[in-house]
Amino acid sequence: MGISFFTFLSRILGFIRDLVFAHQFGAGAGTDAFFVAFKIPNFMRRLFAEGAFASAFIPILTEIKNKKDHFKLQDFINQVATRLAVILLIVTLIGVISSPVLVMIFAPGFSSGGDKALLTSEMLKLTFPYLFFISLTAFSGSILNTHGRFYAPAFTPILLNVVLISCALWLSPLMERPIVALAWGVFIAGIVQLLFQIPFLRQLKLFPRFSYKAKDKGVKKVLKLMIPALFGVSVTQLNLLLDTLLASFLETGSISWLYYSDRLMEFPLGVLGVALTTIVLPTLSNQHNNKSTEQFSKTLDWALRWVILLGMPSMVGLFLLAGPLVSTLFQSDVFTPRAVQLASNSLMAYSLGLVFFMAIKILAPGFYARQDTKTPVKIAIIALIANMVFNLLLIIPLKHVGLALATTLSASLNAGLLYWGLVKIGAYKPQKDSLRYLFSSLTGCFFMGLILWFGAGDLAEWTHASLSHKIIHLLSLIVSAIIIYFIILFGLGVRIKDFKD
Repeated sequence: MGISFFTFLSRILGFIRDLVFAHQFGAGAGTDAFFVAFKIPNFMRRLFAEGAFASAFIPILTEIKNKKDHFKLQDFINQVATRLAVILLIVTLIGVISSPVLVMIFAPGFSSGGDKALLTSEMLKLTFPYLFFISLTAFSGSILNTHGRFYAPAFTPILLNVVLISCALWLSPLMERPIVALAWGVFIAGIVQLLFQIPFLRQLKLFPRFSYKAKDKGVKKVLKLMIPALFGVSVTQLNLLLDTLLASFLETGSISWLYYSDRLMEFPLGVLGVALTTIVLPTLSNQHNNKSTEQFSKTLDWALRWVILLGMPSMVGLFLLAGPLVSTLFQSDVFTPRAVQLASNSLMAYSLGLVFFMAIKILAPGFYARQDTKTPVKIAIIALIANMVFNLLLIIPLKHVGLALATTLSASLNAGLLYWGLVKIGAYKPQKDSLRYLFSSLTGCFFMGLILWFGAGDLAEWTHASLSHKIIHLLSLIVSAIIIYFIILFGLGVRIKDFKD
C-alpha cells in the first residue's frame, strides 16, 4: 500500500508538473525541443537502469542474497557498480559532446525548423548527465527493493517532479530562454535523487565501493542476461523514440501533443503497472530460485487480476474522457482549444493499449525471473518491426494519432506473445476464475462507459467552459463511473479478498 501511495503521489505531482508546463510553455517549438532533449537520456536510462539492467541484475542479486553471504553480496555489488559507473560516465561524456549529432539522429525533422535543432542540442547537453545520476539511482533502488525496502525507491521519483515544478515556476522567468530552465531542472533532479538513496544503502551496509576484478562470475551472468535484454525490455521506449523521430517531420507541436497524451496514459500505468512490477520481479525471482512453480504461476495470476480489475476501467475512462481531461488539465492561453483537440485524439489512441502496456510490465518479468532473456527479445523484435510497419501505414492518414495508434497495436502484439509464451512453457497456468474476473470487469466497463459517453457531451462545450465548471463536471463523471463499476463487480460476486496474494 505504501508503494502505491508514493507512486500515486509521484503521478499526481507529475500531473501538476505537466499542468505547469502546459500553462507556462504551451505546445510549440520550445516544448518540442525540450521533450526531445529529455526523451533521449530517458530512453537510455531504460537500457542502463530499470529496464534491461534491472531485469538482469535483480535475479542474480536475489540468488546471491539468498545464500546469506554478506561479504559475497557486497563484493558483487561493488563489481557491478564500478563497471556501471565507468560505462555511464563514458556514455554521458560522449552524449554531451555529440549532442548535435544525437538531435539529427533522433529528431531529423528539426533540421528544417529554424533554431529548434540548436535549442534541442543546447538543452541535451544539460539533460544527458541525468542518465548517469538516474541510472545509479535505479541501481541503488534495485538493491533496496531486493531487500524489501520498497518505500525509498518509490518515493524517489517525487523529487524529480518537485525540482522540475520549482524550475518551471521560479527559474524560468530569470532565463533568456525560459524553456531552458527545464533542462537545468532535469540535471539538478538527477543529483538530488541519487543523494537521497545513499543513507538507505548505508543502513543495509551495502553502499557500493570502487572495486574491480577482471573476472567475476556474478558480473558475467548479469552481462549474459543483460545484452539480449537491452533490446527486449526497452521495445516500448524504442517505439516511442521512433514516434518522436517521425513526429519531428510533422507539424510543429506534434511531439508536444504526443507527450501530453502519453503522460495522461502513463498515470494509471505508473500507479498500478510500476508498483506491481516493483513487487513482482523480486518475488518471481525468489520463487524460481526456490523451485516454487505453482507459486510462480499464482503470483503472475494475482498481478494479472489487478491489471484486469483496474486496467480495463482505466482504459475505458481515458478513451471516453480524453477531451475533457486534456481541456481541464492543460488548456490555457498558450495551450489552445486546437491543441486540446489534437492531444486528446492521440490520448484516445494511446488509451486503447493501456491494458497491454500494463500486461507487458507483468509478463516480461515472468521470463526475466527465470533468467530467460532470449524469448522476450524475439518477441520484442517482432513487436518493433510491427510498430515500424504500423507507423508507416498510419502516419500519412492519421498524422501524430497514427503514431500513437501504431504504438498501441505493437504493444498488444507484444503482450499477446509474452502471455502465450509463458503458458506454452508451463510457467503460467491461468486460474479457473480468470474468465469470471474478465467477464465481470467487461460488464462493469460497459455500464460505466454508458455513463461517461452520455455525460461527457461535446468537446467544444468543455473548451468554452470555465475551469471550475470543468473540474466539477469531470470529477462528478469520474466518481459516478467508479461507483457504477464497483457496484457491478460486487453484484457479480467479485470481492477484494479474491485479489489478495
